[in-house]
Amino acid sequence: MESARHGMNGNANKSVPNSGPHVQEVVKAAHDELRQLMRQRAEIMKRIGTVKQTIVGLANLFGDSVLSDELLELVDRKSSGRQPGFTKACRMVLMEANQPLGAREVCEQIQQRIPPVLLRHKDPLASVTTVLNRLVEYGEARTVIKENGRRAWQWIADPSSAIAPPNGGHDAVS
Repeated sequence: MESARHGMNGNANKSVPNSGPHVQEVVKAAHDELRQLMRQRAEIMKRIGTVKQTIVGLANLFGDSVLSDELLELVDRKSSGRQPGFTKACRMVLMEANQPLGAREVCEQIQQRIPPVLLRHKDPLASVTTVLNRLVEYGEARTVIKENGRRAWQWIADPSSAIAPPNGGHDAVS
């Protein structure tokens, strides 16, 4: 087992005998393409966030009646009878906020709007924090530090405002 994992001679640092320069070129090309696709996905998610926030703003100004049923569903505003998912609820709260929100504030907003969503979670605050951090990873939100030194999350409405801090968007731990 150990020799299979490390090659025939047991050395993990040496390449597998059959992996010549062509294999390494293919691996490098695949790696480069994967990195490029991940960057493109982040940019697309930011653009989706900007467009969604624009649509939500228009609906707030002119009423949901200006939106089709399909569009209401796409921006998570259609009351379809079933409760929106936990991540969708977090997105909706962040998207509609006019300032960065802490995890506790997001929990409170969800509690006010759609309380049943929180009932399914043993520790709603931990669940919200996890989802908010994932939204940062997806490029949909960013973390900021409030005046009180606590971490908060903000929806990224404009891709140009999505410049991540050097440490990947995790400025501090609250």
